[in-house]
Amino acid sequence: MRRLLLTMLLVLSWLPAGAAEPWEMLPPTPAPMPAERSGQVSANGISIYYAVYGRGSPVILLHGGLANSDYWGNQIQALASHHSVIVMDSRGHGRSTRDLRPYGYDLMADDVIALMDALKVPRAEIVGWSDGGILGLDLAIRHRGRVGKILAFAANTVPSGVKPDVEKNPTFAAFIERAGHEYQSYSATPKQYDAFVEQISKMWADQPNWTDAQLKAITTPVLVVDGDHDEAIKREHTEYIAATIPGAGLLILPNTSHFAFLQDPALFNFAVLHFLGDR
Repeated sequence: MRRLLLTMLLVLSWLPAGAAEPWEMLPPTPAPMPAERSGQVSANGISIYYAVYGRGSPVILLHGGLANSDYWGNQIQALASHHSVIVMDSRGHGRSTRDLRPYGYDLMADDVIALMDALKVPRAEIVGWSDGGILGLDLAIRHRGRVGKILAFAANTVPSGVKPDVEKNPTFAAFIERAGHEYQSYSATPKQYDAFVEQISKMWADQPNWTDAQLKAITTPVLVVDGDHDEAIKREHTEYIAATIPGAGLLILPNTSHFAFLQDPALFNFAVLHFLGDR
């Protein structure tokens, strides 16, 4: 896949004085969608929640840290007419449980493989947001035979790729607060959100920590995507990832942030469908 730099331009509507910019908005989490199949799978030492929608070649959607699979509602609707769309709640997130092992991206990527094995999915495309994008790259590094194309949105490959004090950004702080309420609604341990955040924060402090050589060894087609106003990921780091993975594409979505799939789902979905070859 040839190196590709896509710049998509969008004309902003006139906004009244004092109105929030599009990238400052945090639209509601989509409501849970009725699935053709859903349930819990005991795999890799935990219980993993999953749901399957549509028919066709499999695409797995991997959500970001602190979130859950409901966040993909707008993308499920767009993809289900072309693909068998599989969503899952990551270890300790949403309706999935965790064990005593410390959080780690390798462990969480192995959860994805364990679910694929349980569902008898030999190979799938991956669309990941934030931690989910990191998991997509982890799969490309460690399980390349199990994945096809990978769209990594708002991912980082070293801890220094994350902006300092991101949790103080108003939009991101609102997400953290919302995620806490959702955790209480879904988790088997609803009163342990603070402990959950503390544990996963330890992973974020040290992981991922991939070398240039590891990224250069990726042979899977990768599209690196981010919003032009991402609160969490440094633009230069996003550009570095795309420049280092052989043949990777780079797409910067205008007027959006770390939550582009909620802020402008039509644009985000068009990019996903185009990358997967459905447009």
